Amino acid sequence: MLLTVSTTARPATDLGYLLFKHPDRAQSFAIASGTAHVFYPQADESVCTAALLLEVDPITLAKSRPGSSYVDDRPYASGSLMAVAIGSVFRTAMNGRCDARPELAEQAIPLVVHLPAVAHQGDADLAERLFAPLGWQVETTPVPLDPAFPAWGDSRFLDLRLTGRLRLADALRHLYVLLPVLDDTKHYWVGEDEVAKLVRAGGDWLPGHPERDLVSRRYLAHQRGYVRDALTQLSELDGTLPEEQAPSHRPLAALRAEAVVAALHEVGARRVLDLGCGGGALLERLVADTAFTEILGTDVSAGALDAAQRRLAKLPDRARSRVSLRHSSLTYTDPELAGFDAAVLMEVVEHVDPARLPALERVVFGVARPRHVVVTTPNVEYNPLLGQAEHRHPDHRFEWTRAQFQEWAGAVAARTGYTVRFGPVGPVDPDLGPATQLAVFSTEEA
Repeated sequence: MLLTVSTTARPATDLGYLLFKHPDRAQSFAIASGTAHVFYPQADESVCTAALLLEVDPITLAKSRPGSSYVDDRPYASGSLMAVAIGSVFRTAMNGRCDARPELAEQAIPLVVHLPAVAHQGDADLAERLFAPLGWQVETTPVPLDPAFPAWGDSRFLDLRLTGRLRLADALRHLYVLLPVLDDTKHYWVGEDEVAKLVRAGGDWLPGHPERDLVSRRYLAHQRGYVRDALTQLSELDGTLPEEQAPSHRPLAALRAEAVVAALHEVGARRVLDLGCGGGALLERLVADTAFTEILGTDVSAGALDAAQRRLAKLPDRARSRVSLRHSSLTYTDPELAGFDAAVLMEVVEHVDPARLPALERVVFGVARPRHVVVTTPNVEYNPLLGQAEHRHPDHRFEWTRAQFQEWAGAVAARTGYTVRFGPVGPVDPDLGPATQLAVFSTEEA
């Protein structure tokens, strides 16, 4: 099976630095399923093409899968075997490292990825649905069963060509995750470690992907426990709940972020705390708005902060200088949180045990004590319209009705010297209320 990656970035031969494979040499690598060869069919200043040719030993492959036949399409069609080869042979590039020329790894470059035979199970538009949201122009051509007998129709294989302007590391991660997803199978046993692989390779782009659930199910061989773990970790990175989609087809995560930014503008906040920032989705929006001059994101999860750091690392230096990250818990005193104009708790309080809410109240409204606090939380009454019988997220300790949220917020305001007002976020049902609830606390005594 064959994969080619081409670029017209000048000088195009810099692709060799990115892949850590010299354009003037053909190289071979032993991998578990056979031998991988890397060579360059074309390498000059204007165009450079790197090829990964994978020769699979069908006997070794059959022995690894009891009951398999020696005659199989697996050695010839790109799927999980090619994904494993990419992860092995191009690991340094996939991790975004280029020791010889570090600046190259951070640059988006014009790329054309071609796979002449890709295993495909699903609707005809599946490849488009998977790759197009990531910035690729997708061309697919069905491979006929036999060109000499067109009446036989097409096979289940595709000729796949992707064109886009991306970082090479991102392109390789897309292939690593999505090739097995297109095929909906893997050539090896899927265990618990596959969850970590998915989150590691997809953490920067999968949380906000419209086919996130499908990708997770197929990548993890439809094993419910693993899928649930992966979706939980991905949602923690981006603040997006796995099954949460507004009837308007705009993700509630996007609607929430817009409402929060609007509330911050309304109160005139310049220095903002994002408490429980997760993977940095809101931080990225705040940094993009020059009205906010200083932004601090905190989270109790080191993994979430790592993901946020990777997200922010892609920003220009001037934008990145306005934001910082801090490892901090909302239930323990942290004096470094004091002195900000506003704090945001976007979909955070419901992750705190009810018994720890008084501690959160003390830290946020007592120690940090910004002039304004913006809180969003799910409206449990709306859940049936999202297809949720219970909580929207397996890590939610509770979800409040409108009356419960207003009772809690009103009591907090009365105890701490704040006023509070409420508003809806997302679609509003005349009987069940909004999908998400918002409260804005304000005080003159900060």
